[in-house]
Amino acid sequence: MDRKIRLISTDFDGTLVAHDSDPVLDPGCIELIGQLQRDGALWTINTGRSVELLESGLLDFEFPIRPDFILTSERDVFRPSHNGGKWEPFGDWNDRCAQAHAELFNSAQSVLTEIIDFVNRKTKARVIYLGPAAEGVVATSEEEMDRLTEFIDRAKANEPKFHYQRNTVYLRFCHADYHKGAALKELSRLTNIPHAAIFAAGDHHNDLSMLAGRYAAFPACPANAIAEVKEAVRRAGGCVAEKEFGAGVHEALRHFLD
Repeated sequence: MDRKIRLISTDFDGTLVAHDSDPVLDPGCIELIGQLQRDGALWTINTGRSVELLESGLLDFEFPIRPDFILTSERDVFRPSHNGGKWEPFGDWNDRCAQAHAELFNSAQSVLTEIIDFVNRKTKARVIYLGPAAEGVVATSEEEMDRLTEFIDRAKANEPKFHYQRNTVYLRFCHADYHKGAALKELSRLTNIPHAAIFAAGDHHNDLSMLAGRYAAFPACPANAIAEVKEAVRRAGGCVAEKEFGAGVHEALRHFLD
């Protein structure tokens, strides 16, 4: 097996997991990732899910293989724990990320207040809270989310580090420097695997940062990816698969390996 791909970064929902299909996982894709792992490649799931939600997904969808690392909440980096737990922070990245977000949200309170007021008065969407802090928004449709992101882009004009990650009707507020691409770059540094040996696959807005060619030399997306993702992958010289979900990831991996 060709060893030029040493690190595989895949989104979870909508990329590996086809929720409305049977089977949910593409057997050929899972088999190939497992084979690459046995040949020495590393696999990370790069997702907007939290650690707990990702673990439940791996269990619910009966994944026969385990990732070597997980990148969660579109920002955090975890490795397998050595003390009997499942996952632990890899390096100090997660602490630095949390500190940067705390400082940003403290300085951007007026922006958050303006956004929350807009959501409550002008939309049918709802704000999601983590404790007392606003974490994101759930819209009632993609069209409503388009309206929301247009408003947020205007509201945050004077706070350049205030940003968001979007996936279908879900949006999470975040620091502009922390996203799936940045987390993948940190994992690349920690594992000493260069950009030239990294494959990345995703399907939605929150995957764009890892698919533009900056963090992975082999970007890809399945046929069910949104138009913006397909365009980014094409611009980066990547592979836009003809098949959907995991079958498309399998197709893209074979494309680069062959």
